Amino acid sequence: MSNQQIAIVGLGYVGLPLSLQFARCGATVLGLDIDINKVDALNAGRSYIKHITGADIKAMVDKKAFSASNDFSRVKDVSAVIICVPTPLNKNREPDISYITETGKAIAPYLQKGTLVVLESTTYPGTTDEDLREVIEAGSGLKAGVDFHLAFSPEREDPGNPQSVVATIPKVVGGFSPACLEKAIATYSIAIKTLVPVSSCRVAEAAKLLENTFRGVNIALVNELKIVFEAMGIDVWEVINAAKTKPFGFMAFYPGPGLGGHCIPIDPFYLTWKAREYGQHTRFIELSGEINTGMPEYVIQRTSDALNERSKSVRGSKILVLGLAYKPNVDDDRESPSYILLEKLQHRGAEIAYYDPYVPVIKLTREHPQFAGIKSVAWDRATISSFDAVVLATNHASVNYQELADWSPCIVDTRNAMVSIKAKPGQITKA
Repeated sequence: MSNQQIAIVGLGYVGLPLSLQFARCGATVLGLDIDINKVDALNAGRSYIKHITGADIKAMVDKKAFSASNDFSRVKDVSAVIICVPTPLNKNREPDISYITETGKAIAPYLQKGTLVVLESTTYPGTTDEDLREVIEAGSGLKAGVDFHLAFSPEREDPGNPQSVVATIPKVVGGFSPACLEKAIATYSIAIKTLVPVSSCRVAEAAKLLENTFRGVNIALVNELKIVFEAMGIDVWEVINAAKTKPFGFMAFYPGPGLGGHCIPIDPFYLTWKAREYGQHTRFIELSGEINTGMPEYVIQRTSDALNERSKSVRGSKILVLGLAYKPNVDDDRESPSYILLEKLQHRGAEIAYYDPYVPVIKLTREHPQFAGIKSVAWDRATISSFDAVVLATNHASVNYQELADWSPCIVDTRNAMVSIKAKPGQITKA
């Protein structure tokens, strides 16, 4: 199956690694994206994602194994189209699958008979075999399962984790029909070592939602226990470290300032929304969502308490949020709770700033456009010591936390990053 021509739509944190993996394995990959800046960068061998090197991209471009374009008419030349576009929530916290349906409309006029279309974007069960199928059939005149193949295979990416390698992460695949599944398995087997076939697109869609809802619910549990144990004078991090020594029946999850990333803060809401269509109420999931979305407010309260101990208030104080990325050692700031922290602190009258070695400038976002263009402050004694408090929101490994303790008079640690650092009594508040 080498030399197969594959189009991958959406060249972000999911689509770009997948494109390079297929290219390395002998496929000819056409990366499609509406962002011309991304297209130009990739064709020039430049990366815009921290954990993907420009050299990796350039090697595939030079081999003519990978090229990028914004010309969707080129879909007519490929045997498979894999869709990796965003699935955000709208302002009412409801699923927004417009990126999926618009992609379906864009590729439909150029789809050839026998082509495989796979959706990888996380979404609710029924999106592939209802919403996507309908727009493609309407725009192409082709019938799914008869004239073209249709499947769903959820992405499994863990940016910043060196053990997370596209080729070796088992991949769930569900087809619209047995023949669709067979075609999808044959295509993915070019690049992925272990494939997990399931009986339908809907099972594959539901599996992805279960994976991320499982994480969201368990993070909510430790976030709630963090508050409970704090009231009891118990360190939740010490409790977790003790509990995880049990070799069976326990899996460690860790608290934080809120949920971030493109999956865990969003995916459970896709499931709860779809469940209502069937008259089902997902109370457990909704409660965990309430707990997790309430974490930034708890961090603000702990910050206020720490400042009060120093006869200061949030209003009028200079407060630095350390870490804009949603997780350590990446440049991915999607859905980052740090934005909520900045917003809430600013609303309470604080003078805000941020430091993140991987996000030098805040790009325009739909949710927080007011922060666009703000630059990370410098990391030096004069700058850091000028803030009344530092809220440690993301524990990047490259940050010198001893310097932070030496320079900052007040640190609110949401990640237990300061646990082994030499600090003054009362200097660090856990949140």
